Amino acid sequence: MSENDEKVSKLADCLLRVEAHMRMIGEWSPVPPSDEALASTEPFCVDTLMFTEWLQFVFLVRMKELVERDAPLPSVSGIAPMAEEHFRSRSQPVARLIAELAVIDELLSDS
Repeated sequence: MSENDEKVSKLADCLLRVEAHMRMIGEWSPVPPSDEALASTEPFCVDTLMFTEWLQFVFLVRMKELVERDAPLPSVSGIAPMAEEHFRSRSQPVARLIAELAVIDELLSDS
C-alpha cells in the first residue's frame, strides 16, 4: 500500500468515527438542511448552518466524495479548533470527536 493510499484509508476511517461520535452525542440529524441553507456562499455556511450541520452535511459529504473518487485532498484543514470553539460552553462529551477532527486536520495538512 502506498503512503497516499494509507493516508486515504486513515482519513476514511476517521470520517466514519466522526459520524459515530456525532451520533453518540446526539448531534447527527436525520433531516438535511434546505437547499438554500446549503447554497450559502459564506465560509462554512456560517450564515445558514450550525457548525455540526456544516460538519455533517458539507464537510463529511465532500470528504467522503473525495475519498471515494480518489480525488486530490485539501492541503490544509483547521476543523478541530472550530469544533473546540463550538462546543466550548456545552456539556456534551466531545473530546473523542475533537480528537478525530484533529487527526483529520493532521492528515490533510500532510497532503
